[in-house]
Amino acid sequence: MSTSTGNSTLTVGTAPETSSKVCAVPAPALPQMQDPRHVAPADARKLSKLFLLRLEALEEGTPEYQYVRNTLIEMNLTLVRYVARRFSSRKESMEDVLQVGTIGLIKAIDRYDVSRDVEFTTLAVPYIQGEIKRFFRDTTWSVHVPRRLQELRIDLARAREELEGEGSHEPSVAELAGHLDMPEGEVAEGLVACNGYDSDSLDRPIQAGGGGKQQTGFVADLIGAEDPALALAEDIHALKPHLAKLDDRERTLIQLRFGGEMTQAEIGEELGLSQMHVSRLLTRICGKLREGLLAAA
Repeated sequence: MSTSTGNSTLTVGTAPETSSKVCAVPAPALPQMQDPRHVAPADARKLSKLFLLRLEALEEGTPEYQYVRNTLIEMNLTLVRYVARRFSSRKESMEDVLQVGTIGLIKAIDRYDVSRDVEFTTLAVPYIQGEIKRFFRDTTWSVHVPRRLQELRIDLARAREELEGEGSHEPSVAELAGHLDMPEGEVAEGLVACNGYDSDSLDRPIQAGGGGKQQTGFVADLIGAEDPALALAEDIHALKPHLAKLDDRERTLIQLRFGGEMTQAEIGEELGLSQMHVSRLLTRICGKLREGLLAAA
């Protein structure tokens, strides 16, 4: 006898039995399906109950057991695709996500207990979702961090979302620690570890805003370099107390030579001194300042 279910044609009958468990539940007759992957989701839920009852009554490792188990897997792949769509925004290949989700589906089938009378999807969805989340947690970190910090990242993201929902400001380390009832040091460590979750190529081009495709540079261009003027600023700051000890003529000479960038001849003409005398004075002043800096170091 044949019947139509969803998009597939089912033939009612049972596969040849080899051996069965001693079970109080009678083994139901099973439809034979040409392609279980094309069964409509609503029909898959109903048929899964029959196949799970049958699986419970069969001896593991027998041909019929393998047929029933494989049919259950193929029939519920739409459930895996449904859960996987929630993670479609991730960079990882959707094919990898589906494979990992299928592992969760298989675990749910193997651990389902028909005596508890619980809807199969109630067990399967958390198993599939958990397996996919574990995949992202263990394999998609750009920098390896301890497992506890990987799990802490999820808690921190949830806590930040909850705290931002209560106020408009970015929650501080102290607020996150109070919300999670954790030491601030551990929260700070978790926030630093979050930086290792994702990475990007320094050679990735930066596109102009507004949906345009004009390249404006590379990511590497955004990375700062050491500014040589910083060392000069530190030296000037260290010189201040030593410059204050100079007399008026010495400070004037320093100002004209290094501030005004005048030559020794121009300074001599300005102050009525010979170029040789200006040179000797500048050498003596610079030596005095150098000795002061070295003594302070």
